[in-house]
Amino acid sequence: MRRLAAALLIALTAGDAQAESCAIALALALDISSSVNSREYAIQKDGLAAALRHPEVVEAVARAPGPVQIAAYEWSGWQQQDLIAGWTRVTSAADLYALAARIEAHQRRYAEFSTAIGEAIEYGAALFGQLPEPCGRHVIDVSGDGVNNEGPSADMLGSNPALARITINGLVIKGAIPDPEKHYREEVVRGPGSFVMVARNGFMDYPDLIIGKLVRELDPPLFIGAAEGGSEVR
Repeated sequence: MRRLAAALLIALTAGDAQAESCAIALALALDISSSVNSREYAIQKDGLAAALRHPEVVEAVARAPGPVQIAAYEWSGWQQQDLIAGWTRVTSAADLYALAARIEAHQRRYAEFSTAIGEAIEYGAALFGQLPEPCGRHVIDVSGDGVNNEGPSADMLGSNPALARITINGLVIKGAIPDPEKHYREEVVRGPGSFVMVARNGFMDYPDLIIGKLVRELDPPLFIGAAEGGSEVR
C-alpha cells in the first residue's frame, strides 16, 4: 500500500493543468513465480520481445495520437519484483526494436517464489508516479499462470485512489489448479475497457496472444463495441 500512496502523491502534485503529452503509459508485467519453469520463462520473455517487433504492434504505435511510454517488469512473491526496462518513450519501430533487445537480454533473478498478484499491481501502479511526462491512459498488462497465493489479492486493493485511472488487463495462461481464469476475470482485471485473453494451450499460445493484446491496448479505437469495464475471453 505504501507504493500506491507514493504514486498518488506524485500524481496529485503534478497537477491537472499540465498537458498530456503521451497517448498511453503501458506497464508490462511478466509472471516469474515458481510455477514458471525455464522453458516457459523463455517463451514468455522472447514472445514479448518478438511481439514488440511485430508489424501490427509497430503500426499500432504509429497510429497512436501521441508518443507511447512502455515499461516492463517481472513479478513473483511479495518482495520479488524486478524492473526489466524503465519508462521508454516509443515513437518508432527503432524504439520498439531497442526495447525488445533490452527485454531479450534480461536475466531472470527469481525462480522459487510465490504468486503475489496484488503486490505486482502495486508495483506497477507506483511506476506511473515515475513517468517522465503525463500520459492520457495508464494500463498494466499482467500475464500469469496462477491465482494469488501470497499477500493481498488484487480485489483487496479496493477503491484506492492511486488505482482510479489505471486499467488492468490480463493474459491468463491455463494449466494450473485452481484455474486462474476465473480469478483474473473476477479479481484482477479492472478499469475502463479492461479485458482478459486466455492462453488455453498453456505458454505455447502466449507469443501469438501477446501480439493481439498489445495492439488492443495501444489502439483501442479498433475495438469499439467491446464492453467497457468488462472482460473478454479469447
